[in-house]
Amino acid sequence: MLTLGGAMEYDYVIVGAGSAGCVLANRLSADPEVSVALVEAGAKDDKLEIRMPAGFAKLFKTDYDWDFTTAKQSEMADRELYWPRGRVLGGSSSINAQMWLRGCQRDYDQWEVPGWSYDEVLPYFTKAERRVGSNHGGVYGSAGPLFISELRSPNVATAAFLKACEELGLERLAELNGRSNEGYGPTPVTQERGRRWSAADGYLRPARKRPNLTVLTGTDVDRVVFDGTRAIGVEHSGGSLLRARREVILSAGTIGSPYLLLRSGVGAAEELRDAGVALVRDSPQVGKNLQDHLSSGVFISCKQPVTLTGAESLGNLLRYLVLRSGMLTTNVGEAVAFLRTSPEEPAPDIELIFAPGPFIDHGLTPPTGHGLTVGVILLQPESRGRVGLNGREVLIDPGYLAEEADVRRLVAGLKVAQQVFTTTAMQPYADGPMAPYTAPESDDELAQWVRERGETLYHPVGTCRMGADEESVVDPALKVRGVDGLRVADASIMPTLNRGHTHAPAIMIGEKAADLIAPR
Repeated sequence: MLTLGGAMEYDYVIVGAGSAGCVLANRLSADPEVSVALVEAGAKDDKLEIRMPAGFAKLFKTDYDWDFTTAKQSEMADRELYWPRGRVLGGSSSINAQMWLRGCQRDYDQWEVPGWSYDEVLPYFTKAERRVGSNHGGVYGSAGPLFISELRSPNVATAAFLKACEELGLERLAELNGRSNEGYGPTPVTQERGRRWSAADGYLRPARKRPNLTVLTGTDVDRVVFDGTRAIGVEHSGGSLLRARREVILSAGTIGSPYLLLRSGVGAAEELRDAGVALVRDSPQVGKNLQDHLSSGVFISCKQPVTLTGAESLGNLLRYLVLRSGMLTTNVGEAVAFLRTSPEEPAPDIELIFAPGPFIDHGLTPPTGHGLTVGVILLQPESRGRVGLNGREVLIDPGYLAEEADVRRLVAGLKVAQQVFTTTAMQPYADGPMAPYTAPESDDELAQWVRERGETLYHPVGTCRMGADEESVVDPALKVRGVDGLRVADASIMPTLNRGHTHAPAIMIGEKAADLIAPR
């Protein structure tokens, strides 16, 4: 690091210490000949609820959360939806449900981007992973930075859900992260002996002792600074400049990265003109192509007092603190099933997530009693939205349910979720509907339930779309088209969603980006 004209100067300036940003900070600073700055708007990840797996919902709407709200969704009862995103070291990997689900082979092959097929990205997944536990068998394992484990203390009702899936004729998978994920099993989680293991734990913490890595927390980046069409650094709070001799890398996420591009003059010329931003590069696709996993669910009262409703007891807290076991080690989404709602689907289009507790309103609504949840997630939405500018604020419009096929698939998924609770395996636990669930039956009633109560599953992607075509925001090397010295490396570059969860591909993108930037 050098000081030049009052500005700090580094070889690489990375914006965002989320999943991909932590990977890049580690891999790039492994070369002692280069200097790296990692800039994070949030704080250190030193809160107990970050370490404690079951505590993630307690972090929502706090200083560790960007606490975004979408524009009104016309197809979802005109509601504005809450979108939590991590504002802390580790980003959303520090406030998520720790589910490590890559998706399937088709997810990456369908991108049709050179260098990004399933077989080409698979080594980057395995490079990240350190498998622990009997249900993984070490088939895909390596000695990577991220612990991938089974839950230490799964709930008794979770075993019943797994038996229910068997009754429904689904296939039990020994590995949920293989080429096909059609089937069911316990959720692989990013935990180490009952403790959350975030990207900051796996990648950033080991690298922080390096003298060539500078981590700046509590530092909001306002824009990328250009000299002509070359990115030379970033301006952060207070107007200070961080210079980048080699590259600026945006890893600010699916909302933050396109927002910063737009604020910096890279975007649709008309939109930038209306916002009063000087144009650097006319790139109409910046902020477009927004996709997210929309979730609905079935909530059922539980006959037995065994659910997570009783998790926050003094005994459970002591058990966690002393033994790292018990209910507080749960990730809440303890088991999953991936299924096709019709034979015409080429791969799973719906995911079921089982929670041995009533996970209502993002866990922000305290439970009124013991209950069970089967969440229903639309894996491949046809609807598209956008991230844009609203003055100096960010506009988030996911465009949920703009395509009728999305409603149809969610309705079909809800019917399967309802069947789960009618199985013999669930009879000792499943009782009647639990408020606010109203047990809708007809297709119209189920669709209305989705529109009135559906929520994000926290997986936005696509707003800095990668592609081989000239209209894409970044090329296959993740370089922003039409400018120099600037890349994007996070889930925003994904052309389409994966049939899984987005933490795993975000880590993979960080690993592959590091090789693209500094080949070894």
